Amino acid sequence: MVPATQAAVEAVWRIESGRLVAALTRITGDFAAAEDLAADALERALRQWPDEGVPDRPGAWLMGTAKHLAVDAHRRRLTLARKLEQLAHDPTRQEVTDPMADVDDDLDTAVSDDLLRLVFTTCHPVLTVDSQVALTLRTVAGLQTREIGRAFLVPESTVGQRISRAKKTLTDRMVRFELPAAQDLPDRLHAVLGVVYLVFNEGYVATGGADWTRPALCQDALRLGRFLARLQPDQPEVHGLLALMELQASRIAARTDLDGQPLLLAEQDRRRWDPLHIHRGLVALQRAEDLGGGPYTVQAAIAACHARARSVDTTDWQRVVALYTVLAHLAPSPVVQLNRAVAVGMADGPAYGLALTEQLAAEPALADYPQLAAVRGSFLRQLGRTSEARAQFLLAADQTTNDAERRLYLRQAAADDGPSPGSNTP
Repeated sequence: MVPATQAAVEAVWRIESGRLVAALTRITGDFAAAEDLAADALERALRQWPDEGVPDRPGAWLMGTAKHLAVDAHRRRLTLARKLEQLAHDPTRQEVTDPMADVDDDLDTAVSDDLLRLVFTTCHPVLTVDSQVALTLRTVAGLQTREIGRAFLVPESTVGQRISRAKKTLTDRMVRFELPAAQDLPDRLHAVLGVVYLVFNEGYVATGGADWTRPALCQDALRLGRFLARLQPDQPEVHGLLALMELQASRIAARTDLDGQPLLLAEQDRRRWDPLHIHRGLVALQRAEDLGGGPYTVQAAIAACHARARSVDTTDWQRVVALYTVLAHLAPSPVVQLNRAVAVGMADGPAYGLALTEQLAAEPALADYPQLAAVRGSFLRQLGRTSEARAQFLLAADQTTNDAERRLYLRQAAADDGPSPGSNTP
């Protein structure tokens, strides 16, 4: 296949696959069958577009092809049912009608509702978080199993098994393709946002592997976030999460040097921060705050403090401390407390920040958390305790499973003067 055509097919698939599967699921009533039909439409595109060229409206082409495949498949089943009736010679059975007769008009309607149902289905609480992530990326974001495996550093076969088990679970538990009841919506929406947040974080700071970041995964999460904001415009935390991702994504290009090596906050050239992402993030943040907000909105407000500052030194660290205090109340966790310790160290001095990190050393959740050691190392270096700082950076390098991050901590361990603690914020 011509590389340009293949790239076009893959790009269209990522954008349109969720719509296809959602619409087909509503029509067929069968999630697995809908995904198969969408995949068949993609296969036809891979065969035909190299010879015929990419259509002017590729999304409509895929939708139309999937629609006809759905109709053909149903009518084949209908024909079989009629033949079985004839063989059975059952005069009491009523004639089988064709519920797909109006599919041409019906398939292209209610797309937004279909997509929202699909997201709530792939993030259903009967599935494990790993399965929710895999199924959402595969079905809604259009990623292939090999891409999901590469992004999360698990074998393609493992991703395939997770997706297969997820589909089977949805079938066995008879999960309906529908929106949650009004009283269940907040909890279910929280789970959906959690999946999107997890995907973005894995792209922003990869858990393992050779690369520090995976920008493509961030873009997939952003696309899901923007899509949710369109579908749920009155939900404050949808806009809060979108604001957080937009603001964090603005820094991605500046977070590595020309060789792909990590650059921490104090080392970044802020002229490379993307102003469009910042603008989108601030607009979404204002919307979230107007609607009431929550933990994601508070995190976005913290990111906005960095986005508005011209340097680490001119950042409003007192406001950052206050926002982390609010966040610790809304969504308490040791990682939030560690981030607050960084902000306290920047606002009030390294001794205060170090004292807070020493209190966190006993937290089981941070026992092997490399950022704790890295933050302590930065504070210790600022206080002139160089040998202790070096030991902490070496510990962080030993604890991380990301190769680029390990090189970063080894570089800090070898340096006479390391970056400020604010640059080591998890």
